[in-house]
Amino acid sequence: FPSQTVTGNFAKVIHGLNTNQLTDQVIQRSKRMILDTLGVGLLGTSTEVCHKVAQYSKIYSSDLSSTIWGHLDFRLPPLYAAFVNGVAVHSMDFDDTWHPATHPSGAVLPALIALSEAFPQKKKISGLDLLLAFNVGIEVQGRLLHFSREARNIPKRY
Repeated sequence: FPSQTVTGNFAKVIHGLNTNQLTDQVIQRSKRMILDTLGVGLLGTSTEVCHKVAQYSKIYSSDLSSTIWGHLDFRLPPLYAAFVNGVAVHSMDFDDTWHPATHPSGAVLPALIALSEAFPQKKKISGLDLLLAFNVGIEVQGRLLHFSREARNIPKRY
């Protein structure tokens, strides 16, 4: 349909994805990306910038809370836990990347883990659901990057 927008079409594709569409290869690569991101994030919790954002974020509280990686006794509202853990991943600059420059897993995984921890026990998601959400996040980021004129110019600006 000519009247259908790119955004509407994109949303329809993303909304229609399910765990049956995860191939063995996608599952294995996703697990490797997740493991790598967790490792880099745990290392990043020792950086000065991570300590600063963690200290800043302590002023926020909520009935819902999620873990700050590497600190089982330190919990924050999901939004701030995702922020702190995302900063930890990016602070070492060893997280995965693609061209033009972006770091897909460091933006997606901290948010997914923080949200999944905040779900009530009776609504916990499965590992496959987490892998699907991870891949949808990576796909959305990749398509937005592909559509962005700004992103295409990043290499020329540096």
